[in-house]
Amino acid sequence: MKKIVFAAIAIVLAVQLPTRAQTQQKSVATSIGVYVFPAAGQTPQVQSQDEAACYQWAIQNTGIDPIQVSQQAQQQAQAPPPPAGAPAGSGARGAARGAASGALIGGIAGDAGKGAAIGAATGAVAGRHRGRQAQEQAQQQQAQGAQQASAGQMDAFRKAFGACIEGKKYTVKF
Repeated sequence: MKKIVFAAIAIVLAVQLPTRAQTQQKSVATSIGVYVFPAAGQTPQVQSQDEAACYQWAIQNTGIDPIQVSQQAQQQAQAPPPPAGAPAGSGARGAARGAASGALIGGIAGDAGKGAAIGAATGAVAGRHRGRQAQEQAQQQQAQGAQQASAGQMDAFRKAFGACIEGKKYTVKF
């Protein structure tokens, strides 16, 4: 009987007591990837106020707001890719090259017209495929460039934030 009572009390307490993860909130510094230690014995409330002030100071001095940078990155990631067609004219250029090659080979084999038709069809398919590959590569390069720009902006912001918070007697690690 005692075991049942203790188990019931333990369950009630476990349900009512918040977990450690629920009581800890992510600080401003941690949310931007900066770790701050109160070197002069600042209280958590003072540290929170100092971090908020330095966050605003960094925005004013860099012109970068990490929240906007994050939202822009999410919008770019969620944006639907452009239609997966080959660039205009890539199939026609491939067809023309294929027809010329096919006519040449067909002329040697005895039927230049049939060779040109086969070469044109093959060239059109190959041209569209090359065009799609080039378009996909350009899209990947554009996405990588946007990621690098975003990372550069965040680095500049972290440096500004770190300079401010160090001035308030905190130890900072990036």
